[in-house]
Amino acid sequence: MLKKFFKSIDRIFQFAEEWSLFGAVCIALITAMANVILRKTTDNFSLYWSDEIVRKVIFFSTYIGCIAAVRSRSLIRIDALPQMLPVLKKPLTIISHLAVLVFSGIMVYLGTQMTMMMFHDEYARTATLRIPEWYFYAVLPLMGAMMFIRTLIIMWEDYRDQQEITGE
Repeated sequence: MLKKFFKSIDRIFQFAEEWSLFGAVCIALITAMANVILRKTTDNFSLYWSDEIVRKVIFFSTYIGCIAAVRSRSLIRIDALPQMLPVLKKPLTIISHLAVLVFSGIMVYLGTQMTMMMFHDEYARTATLRIPEWYFYAVLPLMGAMMFIRTLIIMWEDYRDQQEITGE
């Protein structure tokens, strides 16, 4: 029952990650290409706001990519030590998971504070498109919450796999 619930959460997260990243990167790519084409084919016409779009997509894809990295177990961690001393693999994995939980908790806390600060500042808008900055800061607590949940799921999977190996 719990396995099925975690699988459905994972599928929802994966769908949101992949399609939001796909959409954001497509928007950035089309905008950047259109700007380059316009600059090269016209004398004095360019999309003055294309750089801002690309910067915001990089910001977005970095944080959403963190969630995908947790899913694929690709976050930076101590890798050489467990290979030399296999007995340290389990404790270092636990420490790594706990570090991700702490980091994601901090992202939720500070990200929420920053989002609310930007929300209440009527002048906090992007330089060229005048989009409220809080839209972009809202990614931080969302990313933190998704990382936290996904890390808990991975910890549960590790525990379940360990139970199957030991036969308990």
